[in-house]
Amino acid sequence: MKTLKYIFNNIEILFCRALLVAFVTLLFVQILSRELFGFSISWIEEASVYMFVWFVFLGASEAAKISAHNRLTFHFKLMPERWVKYVEAFGDVFWIGFNAYFVYLSYDFVFNRMNKFWKSQTLGVEMKYFYIILPLAFTLMTIRILQVNYNKLVKNIEFEDPDKVKIENKE
Repeated sequence: MKTLKYIFNNIEILFCRALLVAFVTLLFVQILSRELFGFSISWIEEASVYMFVWFVFLGASEAAKISAHNRLTFHFKLMPERWVKYVEAFGDVFWIGFNAYFVYLSYDFVFNRMNKFWKSQTLGVEMKYFYIILPLAFTLMTIRILQVNYNKLVKNIEFEDPDKVKIENKE
């Protein structure tokens, strides 16, 4: 049970790490192949691009999990501090609405409108297997937004601003 909870809480970061290692390794092999042997492996470029796209979308979900997406926050200084988390939550309702609509559209595209004969150029894999990241990532991002708001509004957990640099006093 603890393992499942760990995997659920860290699914994005685990996949991002694996994808990063995989596409950097593949690109390194491609560079070595070109420079040392004078030829390139055609499928590496395409696979690396798809891995990078998955990396980006899963990274966006990870950012939602730690409440690190960019927001307009200058107006928060003009209102009482106790209101800030509620105003953020109100904005997140719109974000969730956008995500839900995007999940609907992308799911419809991947499973209903995408031709099964659309295949990647060098890998020969159906494109729906690459595009499946769209509904998956936006669904996961929506779950993370709800999770953050639950932690902020119900459990009163404060999230640190990831943009603020912590400076230790070294005296």
